[in-house]
Amino acid sequence: MRVHLKGDNTAGQLSELLLKIGDGKFPESEGKITLPPSLGTVVSTLKELIERIYLDIQNIRNKSMDWLCEKAILTSKNETAAKINQILLESFQVERMEYRSINSVLEIVEAINYPVEFLSALNPPGFPPHVLTFKVGAPIMVLRNHYPPKLYNGTRLCIITIQINFIEVQIITGCAKGESIPIPRIPMIPSDYPFDFKRMQFPVKVCFAMTINKSQGQTLQVAGIDVRKDCFSHGQLVAYISHVAYSRVSNPSDLFILVPE
Repeated sequence: MRVHLKGDNTAGQLSELLLKIGDGKFPESEGKITLPPSLGTVVSTLKELIERIYLDIQNIRNKSMDWLCEKAILTSKNETAAKINQILLESFQVERMEYRSINSVLEIVEAINYPVEFLSALNPPGFPPHVLTFKVGAPIMVLRNHYPPKLYNGTRLCIITIQINFIEVQIITGCAKGESIPIPRIPMIPSDYPFDFKRMQFPVKVCFAMTINKSQGQTLQVAGIDVRKDCFSHGQLVAYISHVAYSRVSNPSDLFILVPE
């Protein structure tokens, strides 16, 4: 599309390169490929990737809403995203609050089999963790369709006030961008366990970094890709780089890829 609309010939060359990777025609060794410079800027450490994407994050409270919503680090796994989010959250000194969820089984007779400590340790997919740490100025993402169309699964927000029982946020993506709204804790019941339990927690999580799936639908100007861990499949690598990264970032110069090897 950029070739036809903007005369950007590099976009056409990039498309051909991605097709070669997708079709398995790009040179590889032992199942791995060497990323060419035309795919983006390759960095070798997580620290360098963070500095490239979130430069001057120490002054996050002075940054604009657009500065936050146009950036993200993409990973293949939730665990990796959580670790990166923790590093970035600790990198600036502002007011913070820690929130612990309230977990309970729906059937009281099951309480002896599934104690609260066990329930708190569970991390159902698409659920907030037992412990959420927030700081004013940090970006977060909604994990539930909560007051659509303003707040839906994938909407990104910026924390502007943290209270004991609720957080006040500013919406930074979607049709209600710029609007401020309070978010309370809500009850959530996972469906992928052999027993039923309820978690009372804020339906959000910090999103300096996010998984590939959560990046779908986002509009980014600058993005980082963490490929320290092997992708689940060859197809996921292609989706990772082309259908997600390059459909979000318009220029390879704004894409940074973390590859230690």
